[in-house]
Amino acid sequence: MNGPAYLYDPALRRTVAPLRVDTPALSRTRIVGDSPAMQQLLRLVAQVAPSRATVLISGETGTGKELVAQAIHEQSSRAQGPFVPINCSALPETLLESELFGHTRGSFTGAIATKRGLFEEAAGGTLFLDEICSIPLSVQVKLLRVLQERRMYRLGSTQPMSVDFRLVAATNVDLSAELAAGRFREDLYYRLNVFPVRVPPLRERRSDIPMLVDYFRIRCSRDNGVPVPEVPAEVMDRMVAHGWPGNVRELENCVERAVIMHAGDGVLSCDVPDADAAPAEARLVGRACREGWSLAHLERSYILEVLAQTGGHRGRAAEILGIDRRTLYRKLREYASQGAG
Repeated sequence: MNGPAYLYDPALRRTVAPLRVDTPALSRTRIVGDSPAMQQLLRLVAQVAPSRATVLISGETGTGKELVAQAIHEQSSRAQGPFVPINCSALPETLLESELFGHTRGSFTGAIATKRGLFEEAAGGTLFLDEICSIPLSVQVKLLRVLQERRMYRLGSTQPMSVDFRLVAATNVDLSAELAAGRFREDLYYRLNVFPVRVPPLRERRSDIPMLVDYFRIRCSRDNGVPVPEVPAEVMDRMVAHGWPGNVRELENCVERAVIMHAGDGVLSCDVPDADAAPAEARLVGRACREGWSLAHLERSYILEVLAQTGGHRGRAAEILGIDRRTLYRKLREYASQGAG
């Protein structure tokens, strides 16, 4: 470590007792925070981890749902087994099914060899299905059967296989709303929602921000081989006041960018928007009103803005927009043909 980190007290506007951060504490799987909201979350994790219950983790993008899933796995009796994560929204329907169930040689074009699926890979351990809300209905039916029977068939096979895994799922949208809209099966929802765990957004745990900043600045400095910078009181004040719509992930990116840009300066200067700065959506609507945009122009601009904010992740953008991925793909094709995409 490059030196001690000091815990910033925003009430006193000064640094207080040294925050000891040893090598294990700098692990990328550590859950950082001691606010009441985080203490409650960690209590729930400790309660459910030793059990065999299926866990459904909910929370906004960037809150650290996968870290919570890893903590449940590491505190369970399956800790010596594998932790197998998959982002369900990152794969099209056919590929997702093949990844989960595996396939036999020749079961479809391109299946040149038999492949084990993630249900098998997670044997004796934990399978983490992130963004489970994006699983197509046809795959939901098959997932439900696996959870009920603890047996599965590889694609192209007629031989059932027993599977032994614990399921932890996560969603960044309200599954009950997806249920009401007919996009999620009711029986699967109740099979998943055995033990719900909500990860609070960063704006609900602002007292954790100084600790997170210390954690990230030390880790980022170590990873990039630069001295650990100090954090001026006014910079920390702005960080605590900011809403962080991207949650912990956005804060981490901000600190890492600042550490790299100001390497050797000795002081961390993070470009944090003012607390009362208008969100991108509000600025977009304001511009549309000033310039007299048509509704179609506003819709196109908003869709492209959301797509940019998600780093081009179409599945996540579709969820934020409240439309299915096929509709998003169709609109993007239209924009491309108009020279706007």
